[in-house]
Amino acid sequence: MSDRAIHMTASVLLGHPDERLVEALPLLTMTVDRLPAGEAASRLRAFLKHLATTPLPRLAEHYVATFDLKCRCSPYLTYSTYGDARKRGMALLRFKHAFREAGFEPTGGELPDHLAVVCELSARGGVAQAARLLREHRAGVETLHRALREERSPYADVVAAVLATLPPPGAREPAAARRPAREGPPEEQVGVGPTAHASGTSSPGVPAAPRPGWE
Repeated sequence: MSDRAIHMTASVLLGHPDERLVEALPLLTMTVDRLPAGEAASRLRAFLKHLATTPLPRLAEHYVATFDLKCRCSPYLTYSTYGDARKRGMALLRFKHAFREAGFEPTGGELPDHLAVVCELSARGGVAQAARLLREHRAGVETLHRALREERSPYADVVAAVLATLPPPGAREPAAARRPAREGPPEEQVGVGPTAHASGTSSPGVPAAPRPGWE
């Protein structure tokens, strides 16, 4: 259950910051305070402190500058590996199938490989499916975390908390995560890029709130 609470909190924090996120801060803080001591709890607590002490316009400006304007910080887990290449479309199908298997249908404007959406899948009960997607695309999560850390973005703490819920990586996983960070995504363009910008994902306001467009 702690992993589900971590993912629930991360899903909200990775949405575009707005008034509803500020209103949810007490509930988010209470949720994190109830987590077992460890990496995930300390990382989320650090970000919540940043959230509580930073004006909302500055939070929103940093969010857009980071996730919308820097491809290397893309929150779409298949983008760092496939870019806009044809293979990304097949990878996205695996995400859609996982959502349907869990009884959900992501029909809103956000692509299903957005890290916030995958975390919300876990929060809404698709724990096994979300965990599988996160393990399969750990390279994308690692690449995003590395890019955010190099940008000195506070959001690195949120992604680190998600990583803390995953089992130790396999022998090949660290190398797989380093390759996209070093080489960048493939250049082939077929219109499956990160066009559904992260800024279009509004914070649900409270951790348990469903993301609009889900059935």
